[in-house]
Amino acid sequence: MITLTNKAVTHVKDFLANRGSGVGIRVGVRTAGCSGLAYVLEFVDEPNDTDERFDNDGVGVFVDPKSLVYLDGLQMDYVTEGLNSGFKFTNPNQTGECGCGESFTV
Repeated sequence: MITLTNKAVTHVKDFLANRGSGVGIRVGVRTAGCSGLAYVLEFVDEPNDTDERFDNDGVGVFVDPKSLVYLDGLQMDYVTEGLNSGFKFTNPNQTGECGCGESFTV
């Protein structure tokens, strides 16, 4: 299961409304960084047949089966820290991350 906090739901809904299309977001992982894996986000106009879908207050979160192994239980929040804002990932499968926070290990 992938969950979004209320702030994350609001952010995605607002972005989709401004974009004028989309049914949700896709969350995945790719090989990157010094720790091995990095999160990948993209907006979804048309889900893939193999995607797992999780609904969060009307926002669809889509995950491919290979990424779900690394992301099951993930919670996404949308945070503002100083002048920066973005998604914060709380992943129970994560065992470590690089010093800059750009990649993680499981």
